[in-house]
Amino acid sequence: MVQNLWNQLNRPAVNKVEELTYRSNLLGSDRRVCNWGGGNTSFKTTAKDFKGEEVEVMWVKGSGSDLATMGDHNFTALKLSDMQQLIERDAMTDEEMVAYLEHCMLSKKQPRPSIETLLHAFLPYKHIDHTHPDAIISICCAPNGKEIAKKIFGDSFVWVPYLRPGFLLSKIIAEGVQNNPNAELVLMEKHGLVVWGNTAEESYTRTIDVINKAEAYIDSIAATQEPFGGQLILPIEAETRQRLLSKVLPGVRGVASKYEKVITSIDQSEEVLTFINSRKIETLSSVGAACPDHLVHTKRVPLFIEWNGNEDTLEKVIQEKITAYQSEYEAYFNRFANDDDKMFNPSPRVILIRGLGMITTGKDIQAAELSQALYHRAISVMKGADAIGGFTSLSDEESFAVEYWPLELYKLSLAPSEAEFSRHVALITGGAGGIGSATCRLLASQGAHIVIADLNKEGAEKVAAELNQKYGEGRAFSVVMDVTDEAQIKEAFEQTVLKYGGVDILVNNAGLATSSPLEETTLQEWNLNMNVLGTGYFLVSREAFTIMKKQLLGGSMIFIGSKNSVYAGKNVSAYSSVKALEVHLARCIAAEGGDFGIRANSVLPDAVLQGSAIWGSKWREERAAAYNIHPDELENHYKDRTVLKENIYPIDIAEAIAFFASKKAAKTTGCMVTVDGGVAAAFTR
Repeated sequence: MVQNLWNQLNRPAVNKVEELTYRSNLLGSDRRVCNWGGGNTSFKTTAKDFKGEEVEVMWVKGSGSDLATMGDHNFTALKLSDMQQLIERDAMTDEEMVAYLEHCMLSKKQPRPSIETLLHAFLPYKHIDHTHPDAIISICCAPNGKEIAKKIFGDSFVWVPYLRPGFLLSKIIAEGVQNNPNAELVLMEKHGLVVWGNTAEESYTRTIDVINKAEAYIDSIAATQEPFGGQLILPIEAETRQRLLSKVLPGVRGVASKYEKVITSIDQSEEVLTFINSRKIETLSSVGAACPDHLVHTKRVPLFIEWNGNEDTLEKVIQEKITAYQSEYEAYFNRFANDDDKMFNPSPRVILIRGLGMITTGKDIQAAELSQALYHRAISVMKGADAIGGFTSLSDEESFAVEYWPLELYKLSLAPSEAEFSRHVALITGGAGGIGSATCRLLASQGAHIVIADLNKEGAEKVAAELNQKYGEGRAFSVVMDVTDEAQIKEAFEQTVLKYGGVDILVNNAGLATSSPLEETTLQEWNLNMNVLGTGYFLVSREAFTIMKKQLLGGSMIFIGSKNSVYAGKNVSAYSSVKALEVHLARCIAAEGGDFGIRANSVLPDAVLQGSAIWGSKWREERAAAYNIHPDELENHYKDRTVLKENIYPIDIAEAIAFFASKKAAKTTGCMVTVDGGVAAAFTR
């Protein structure tokens, strides 16, 4: 049951926009009540217009906002009398309605009002709530929904056949309520619920009570039967699911990115597994969207894949099914599109694989997880509808009319423009250190999804938490990685694939440094440098290369070398030798990766002291001793020996890394760029 969260002590003063915000946030806080971005709320009051005269106004949710998170600034005030007189009209196009409502707004600085503004204006009630509750939509999507509603609500409801939101639907609802003196709610076929009240609390409480009545009825019927016709197969153990998904996801992401690159997210919750392993999954999932609000984010139908358990053919089967789905979507688009319609990415947003789980796709992790959350709502609706009589949905034509509806597309236009790396996944080794963390921050600021790989678990987690707080939950996560441990590397990349679907940018940055004269360089010291900076870079690169090749999306590897990659430093034979190895390994990868669009380049910094664990270690004293100076003099020593007389900071290296990863360097591979202030002895030649 849905809980009534109204709290008299916490609610703001009556007849204030703050109370409307409070009510809206309560409704949106439970996604069983209202979808992300869907539903709308309003209240009627008085306010002063630009002349200072008191007029009746209606505050209503602005287009593109979400009930759960919206604030006072997301509502719009409109002159009520100007809107109410529209009910005398017989017809009005969407374009005419939008233009008219702009003239009704009290302030042009407020957002465009909700698509369903006239629905609120035409009903003669002070407070109105329109939501998309799972239980209500289950009834509204059942072929016998109206009869079931009579059993639950008697004659207190108005049933409205499906019609896309706009002027006509608003007028039909108003007339239906006017013609039924007992009306307390409106049930919108295949759509949702409208209730009202004399106070904000009354309107909210009625919404919750109506939902709970519907849910209680559905639960009483569902208790006598197995959901979705019962289970066809037993669940596959979690470890096997993880292994198989990590194996196939890079290829899935590649095929799904044929038209535009996507990020993927997986869901193996009990609710999803019950649905995908059921007898009715194929039938129910092919009917259509559970709510018009889902369409833009889930498409009309998901892709369902029946899998026979053959692991060898699984990846091929999924890729073939995605390709077929793309063709079918193109045909669907071509059947109904107007000349000015532009097709969305035809790849599935939701992929259901028997036994394994749900994969969702999107331009970023938030979009993929939004599709995931909305399909959870669809599963809930289908479960309820199927229990009480069956599940129906919009026709193909009706679905297209919503999916490509200009007023719906307007909401999408409110999203910020995509940044350079918004569809990319970057894994940075040594990500908690000075150069590594600066790189994580810079790439994240340009839209990348970040994997912070480091031996320093606490430091990596701190960077991830910082990025998630700033750019949204899920944009970054940390993995513990010792680059000399092959199993740990494989585990880190498996986690990356399961989280985002693959990897596009690898920054080989994990490092250490030792210094000693040649005759004092031990085999242990030599091997330490070779293992971390040579073998480690090889192992990490090999794993990333394998994934990038499977994705068929190209990729960019950036190696953090050193001035010592091209300059034979004093007392650093082990370090300098392996730094030379690094850049040559990068060139080898560049030569081999060209056929697959995989680029490999190197950045050669020098003396990046800020935030570096290396420079906080014995290395500082060792390098000072090599130059016969005090450790505190090192920074000025390095600055003075450059032709530009500049110190080098982590952000300087991060910017070079971002350049190599960007489109600006799309035709550059096997290249070295020095970022050292100009150490003349290390000029490449």
